[in-house]
Amino acid sequence: MARGTKHTPEQIVSLLRQIEVGVANGKTTPAACREVGITEPTYYRWRKEYGGLQVDQARRLKELEQENAKLKRLVAELSLDKLVLKDIASGNF
Repeated sequence: MARGTKHTPEQIVSLLRQIEVGVANGKTTPAACREVGITEPTYYRWRKEYGGLQVDQARRLKELEQENAKLKRLVAELSLDKLVLKDIASGNF
């Protein structure tokens, strides 16, 4: 998981919902965050990334992000291979 987080996307969505319920019941956002064991900046970062998502959507988002990163690495490797072959073919090695 990114940035060494110990929470899965499903857990994050659940914690966000718990905080929303706490705020709806009159707690302050910082108090609701403390209650679930996260910092307020973490709450806002997660809310920006996962806000409004269902659990399965959050899981799929992470899967797609991982797949995208893998594909970007493959494209970079193939581009380098192409440049090397081009240099070898033109005699500039």
